[in-house]
Amino acid sequence: MTALNQAHCEACKADAPKVSDAELAVLIKEIPDWNIEVRDGVLQLEKLYAFKNFKQALAFTNSVGEIAEAEGHHPGLLTEWGKVTVTWWSHSVKGLHRNDFIMAARTDQVAKTAEGLK
Repeated sequence: MTALNQAHCEACKADAPKVSDAELAVLIKEIPDWNIEVRDGVLQLEKLYAFKNFKQALAFTNSVGEIAEAEGHHPGLLTEWGKVTVTWWSHSVKGLHRNDFIMAARTDQVAKTAEGLK
């Protein structure tokens, strides 16, 4: 199996399967610093990244936006002074798809190269 941060998203339609409980247990181990949040009954992956200032947080946000646009899969991004909250979930399936775990892993990869990560 390809490492999540090297994988690419597949087209996801409303009838695509959400990750099963068994898949969730395996995939979450590959991105251990991410939290599972439930909002309005929808499972989402979320992580807070800390930076030294707003400029570095904004640069990270833009980098995540670039990988999201390239994959056609877009997160929730909350950029504040010194921090960025990234939330992944698949709108079309109203929950978690393997794509979300791929993009969470790729977000971590972007963070490793980001300047100013605390």
